Amino acid sequence: MIRATSSRLPRVLTRLAWGLFALSLAALVWSPSLEWAGDAILRVDGLTRVMALVTTFVSGIVHSFSRRYMAGAKRLNAFYVRLFGLTLIVLLLTAANHLVLFAGAWAAMGWVLADLIGHIRGWPQARAASRYARQHFLGGSALLAGALGLLGAGAEAWTISGVLAAVGTLPPLIVAGAAGLLLLAAMVQSALVPFHWWLLSSMTAPTPVSAFMHAGLVNAGGVLLARFAPVVFELPVVMGAIVLAGGVSALLGQAWMLVQTDVKRQLGASTVAQMGFMVLQCGLGFIPAAIAHLILHGFYKAYLFLASGSAVTHTTPESPEASDTGIAEGLVTAAAAIGGGALFATLTGKSLTALNSGTVLTIFVVLAVVHATRTLVRRTSLSRPVRLGLIPAVLLPALALYAGVYKGVGMLFTDVPSAVAPMALTPLHAVLLVAFGAAYVAVERRWHRASTRLYVMLRNTAQPLSTTLLNNRDQYNAH
Repeated sequence: MIRATSSRLPRVLTRLAWGLFALSLAALVWSPSLEWAGDAILRVDGLTRVMALVTTFVSGIVHSFSRRYMAGAKRLNAFYVRLFGLTLIVLLLTAANHLVLFAGAWAAMGWVLADLIGHIRGWPQARAASRYARQHFLGGSALLAGALGLLGAGAEAWTISGVLAAVGTLPPLIVAGAAGLLLLAAMVQSALVPFHWWLLSSMTAPTPVSAFMHAGLVNAGGVLLARFAPVVFELPVVMGAIVLAGGVSALLGQAWMLVQTDVKRQLGASTVAQMGFMVLQCGLGFIPAAIAHLILHGFYKAYLFLASGSAVTHTTPESPEASDTGIAEGLVTAAAAIGGGALFATLTGKSLTALNSGTVLTIFVVLAVVHATRTLVRRTSLSRPVRLGLIPAVLLPALALYAGVYKGVGMLFTDVPSAVAPMALTPLHAVLLVAFGAAYVAVERRWHRASTRLYVMLRNTAQPLSTTLLNNRDQYNAH
């Protein structure tokens, strides 16, 4: 039953959320080089300003959307208080300089997010999803506290800036232990394998919460690695572990997305893949690339979640794709891939001759261009000349946008320690590229559909917690 509400709190908090966005935008536009470290508690640098802009923008959209979507819902004021409070917590997290404040904000973020996942108290499934997510977040907070305790005790400093300045003087064992704990905390928050089940089990959350969560809060794993880049980049073995964790999650998340039948769960599996690729870029030594990916994915995923209701009601069958492509399409695909890779490398300053982890990142861009090009040339709803002509008209500007965001973030990150640290190529990078290439071939040949065993395995490994599954449609109308 829809319940009328006369409370002005949703309107007030929505305006405050947009006011925070306006302040964040003004600080970025009029003071792009601002860095402030007033005391040991807070510090504002490029990462703070970028994440403040992204967080407040998505928060403003979600607040505005919720005024219509959540109209008449039970506990509406409590929902808005938690949503706005979560926005403030994330802002505090990105600006925190004291280790205790950072750890406290991280724990509070998980606690409030778990509350929002279980917002509909009348659903046992929502309460189960909330408990399950909270268990993961508490575990992640404990891992983070352990890492910060190691660093603070080893450096005899209790600020992030003090710890990062002393990383080079710390014993390798302390650095390795702290970096490992930081990676695990980031994996929990960003729902990387094997911690992905909390995210796939969170679909009982109201759609605005899912949008805010997938567009911003799961990205906190990448923000954590970016903030402590000097620690995780200090040892090559840790960077290799980050690459491995991100690569496995990117591959499995994409595979799980292909076999999902639920719209929100499909988006959740996609988020696992995208967060894996974000962390992978951190492991390659390119924090600006990871944050650029975070920004673009966040905006796009927020839109997809907020529009998921339209996707459910859409019943017109999509036009079938062409089963194969001709010589012209193949040549265009090859040219687009080579040209796209060269354009990305040129715009982002990646050398086409120096072989390092930047080469790996460029090859990933080439694979993405190949996939996008082949998808476009197979659209039978468009004439052949139009399909071929759209490739440079669509893909090149998209690549330029990604490269532009990448470069813009890089310019703002001049005051972020160790933001760029390319590493030498290793056998792990070669194995990873082969794995991604093989996965692309498997998707092209639809092995996930042709092989019953593979399909069942993918479905089983992406199942949410059984107690979080909401199967009774009548329960929707009651809450």
